[in-house]
Amino acid sequence: MADEVVLLGFWISPYGMRARIALAEKGVKYEFIDKDPRENWPYLLQMNPVHKKIPVLIHNGKPICESLVIVEYIDEVWKDRSPLLPSDPYQRAQARFWADYVDKKIYEAGKKVYRTKKGEEQEAAKKEFIDMLKLLEKQLGDKAYFGGDRLGLVDIALIPFYSWFETYEKFGNLNIEIECPKFIAWANRCMQIESVSKSLLPNQHKVYEFIADALKKLGIK
Repeated sequence: MADEVVLLGFWISPYGMRARIALAEKGVKYEFIDKDPRENWPYLLQMNPVHKKIPVLIHNGKPICESLVIVEYIDEVWKDRSPLLPSDPYQRAQARFWADYVDKKIYEAGKKVYRTKKGEEQEAAKKEFIDMLKLLEKQLGDKAYFGGDRLGLVDIALIPFYSWFETYEKFGNLNIEIECPKFIAWANRCMQIESVSKSLLPNQHKVYEFIADALKKLGIK
């Protein structure tokens, strides 16, 4: 019997994009249910009653929640195709460490950039965000990808935020390529990979328009 794979997500979510990239890397066919989680969504609440958020991977009727857990689950279940984590235990631990760093830091730091009003507070938010990217540049070093010569867990955790760069730049008056050229070169390499380019559903301007509209409705910008 063929696997039944369903992904609950929302097009703008970088966390959902992680799951899409991992599934594409493994060549797994799946159904994508795209819905704004802020709307009434009983099925989401049924599948993820603890956190009540996307993404949720449903494999043969069983839900798996939290994006990095989902990516590792995909890697383990379809382990005969394009490994996403290194086989060496130390390198695998390092990949998990940096993926966790991205998970805990990048979204919140970026949100401060586009939600904070201009002035000292926003300047501090911009510095914090750029310093994080520079730290990741240092970790990347001279490698093509964080995992070495191929896409891996850290790349999959991080590259979805590239879709949000126009938002960060326009609201924060930033030029990320000038500040972090190695980071942008890495992002461009990732975007040449089909599993990435086809999984980052929105273009950057579409994300910017969505965020601009949301902030306007909230009276923030």
